[in-house]
Amino acid sequence: MKRKDELGQLREMNIDELKEQADSLKESLFRLKFRKTLGVGESVNDIRREKKTLARVFTLINEKEAGAKKSETK
Repeated sequence: MKRKDELGQLREMNIDELKEQADSLKESLFRLKFRKTLGVGESVNDIRREKKTLARVFTLINEKEAGAKKSETK
């Protein structure tokens, strides 16, 4: 999936869905790291991709929470 498409899908999600996505990415990242330590396949690129996607999800969660707080104060 292309980065812009992925980012567009992530932006459409609400905070709860983003948190669920973050949990699934953490689990996936754990499994990839575990496979790497076992020596089953080359997954360095997959690990890098998952970490970047997880960072994007956390960034969007922070942006949406900050926007919600900002709208509450107005």
